Amino acid sequence: MIKSRCWLSLFRSATLALPLVASAQIDPIDRRLIQVGYNTSFEGHPPLAMYAFFYYNKPNFLDHTNLVLRLAIAPTYLDSELGFKDLLGPNTDVGIGLAGGGYADSYSEIRRGKYLPEESFEGHGGELSLSVYHLFNPGATIPLNGVLRGIAHYTFYNRTSDTAPDFELPDDRGLFEVRTGLRWGGKEPTLFPSLAMELSIWYQGEFRTHSDAYGFDNDRAVKSDSHLFWGQALLAYTMPTLKHNFYISLIGGTSIDTDRFSAYRLGALLPMVSEFPLSLPGYYYQEISAREFVLLGANYLMPLEKTQRWNLDFTGATAAVNYIEGLEQPGHWHSGVGAGVLYKTPSFKIIVSYAYGVDAIRAHGRGAHSIGVLTQLDWSKARDEIFNPAQPNLWQGMQRVFGGIFGQ
Repeated sequence: MIKSRCWLSLFRSATLALPLVASAQIDPIDRRLIQVGYNTSFEGHPPLAMYAFFYYNKPNFLDHTNLVLRLAIAPTYLDSELGFKDLLGPNTDVGIGLAGGGYADSYSEIRRGKYLPEESFEGHGGELSLSVYHLFNPGATIPLNGVLRGIAHYTFYNRTSDTAPDFELPDDRGLFEVRTGLRWGGKEPTLFPSLAMELSIWYQGEFRTHSDAYGFDNDRAVKSDSHLFWGQALLAYTMPTLKHNFYISLIGGTSIDTDRFSAYRLGALLPMVSEFPLSLPGYYYQEISAREFVLLGANYLMPLEKTQRWNLDFTGATAAVNYIEGLEQPGHWHSGVGAGVLYKTPSFKIIVSYAYGVDAIRAHGRGAHSIGVLTQLDWSKARDEIFNPAQPNLWQGMQRVFGGIFGQ
């Protein structure tokens, strides 16, 4: 029974990454990426932190030059968008999205470094979205894109086997969401991009069909509407001679009428978990709930040999936060550092790393340890390497047997 519950939890946790699909423009690149990430702590009883999904992007869908299909497929969840290029005129695209499945709206209560399963619960739901994307500077080296998106979302909640009997769940509800923003530049949905830059600003309004109280004796509230404002600056660059790669990101946000469901949640090192991952190495996933924050993060990759397959990775992040009501803790600064070993080929990347949460609260005081694994497989490149090798080799037999199935 314990073993089956563990596998079920892993299955649920693998849906974490689906918000990745909600980007600021239609992706023009043909992609088939398998992404997996996992973090675990050495102490305490944290919620599982894991994502696993297949990202598929197909320009010229059904041989129509103006159609782009984008999918993110996780074990219990599907997020999709069909994009129509130039539908509202030159450089103005439209996307229609459909998403739904299990566990993506689940909530884990973490207070002062302690995960409280008796105050946590499952959430399931689905949504429809309509997005308008506009390119303001066609032909420019660095694109400036604008996005306007409307979302209709419905969530229903269930108890887990650990939810306290006297803990009242929030009511099932509808959510109408509006997001708008400007993004200059951007970053591909890949691990450790060799080159990227972005400056962006965003607003998101969340309007619920009704507000209520829930918890123990209705001790916490759901706001009828919440408003979030944030911006991000990032730069990734690979040095031409040394081939060292660095990535630096500065993101900050504030909010109005924030509750537990709309707060900024910082923690763990899962870079593909969302479009705007708020990573803090060494912390539990979504350990810190903030109404406003500033987060500075950096990553440095150093090759160990000429082929650049083996690399050392160093990472660090620090954040100043103001907490939401009910989830305060002593101190407003949180920092984490980490190091790992990365192995990469043109089609595959895997990193095993250690991280230390400098200011994370645990039973012994401050400081927390964790390990993580991140991997990415670019199936388009891997397929070419397997079925169209540069030199005849042992893969030729597999190509003859399976090439007709997988080689197209």
